[in-house]
Amino acid sequence: MTVILKEAVGAPHSRIYAYGAARGELAVPNDDLVGPIDSSDEWIRQRTGIVTRVRAVPETDAIDLATTAAREAIEKAGVDPAQVDLVIVATISNPKQTPSVSAIVADRVGANPAAAYDVNAACAGYCYAVAQADALIRSGAARYALVIGTEKLSDIVDPTDRSISFLLGDGAGAALLGPSDTPGVSASIWGSDGSKAGAVGMNHTLTEFRDGAAEWPTLRQEGPTVFRWAVWEMAKVAKQALEAAGITADDLAAFIPHQANMRIIDEFAKQLGLPETVKVARDIETTGNTSAASIPLATHRLLQENPELSGGLALQIGFGAGLVYAAQVVVLP
Repeated sequence: MTVILKEAVGAPHSRIYAYGAARGELAVPNDDLVGPIDSSDEWIRQRTGIVTRVRAVPETDAIDLATTAAREAIEKAGVDPAQVDLVIVATISNPKQTPSVSAIVADRVGANPAAAYDVNAACAGYCYAVAQADALIRSGAARYALVIGTEKLSDIVDPTDRSISFLLGDGAGAALLGPSDTPGVSASIWGSDGSKAGAVGMNHTLTEFRDGAAEWPTLRQEGPTVFRWAVWEMAKVAKQALEAAGITADDLAAFIPHQANMRIIDEFAKQLGLPETVKVARDIETTGNTSAASIPLATHRLLQENPELSGGLALQIGFGAGLVYAAQVVVLP
């Protein structure tokens, strides 16, 4: 007798039900940061578009930020936390190597015993997590998935480093995904180029710090290299994502790229040929670059300021350290 295993069968599609957000408690203007890097407010505004950024107080960590954002997403979605059976957290700033942020957040929001794991794909992490949540819901491995991007980058920044220190902020954005009768998340275009991994990332290892061979590891980047890669290569990925979704730029209601740099965002919009009707997220101006948290934070703000976008299509693309990237089109809740 041949035994045939049962397979999980999921919903035909998934969609995002709601977003939640948490930003650092402190607004830090450019003037507070320019001394150690011998710069100016004008230089930072011209180079990045940032006027101020949010940072968390010492007592707040990435787990706290993630919990706040997650609770808002669950509440807005109207889903019982006990029904959330998957939690994926994208972060590079877990205060500990282990346990995962996701397991702690799942417990805090009442989602025990949800499957929970963290994703380390830097600024592309949120889009990676959305791709996985969508696939797991459709496969039957999960029904409701909480996807969170959370960072406290102020813990891993050197205030004297001119390459990246003035860019970074702290915050968390969350999305609650669940089953849908119609497509709510397109196919994802994702990948990496590890050959250029040294262009942006940590400058030392924890073992070097432990052994006294290096100072506390902090984020550094080769600005020109990252800028060129983001502008030219990621615009191609964004176009591929539109094609994979079966739409054109004219069908979009919003464009929500990783909030890395205002000049990159503006060049993206130009290369994609976005019509004036498309709202472009520019949350970086007052939030800063929050890595994995930047896309859900920017989406949350965009929907708050433009509720008419509900039901529209948004192209989101993340890219960052390790030269990892991911993009997809989603239906806004």
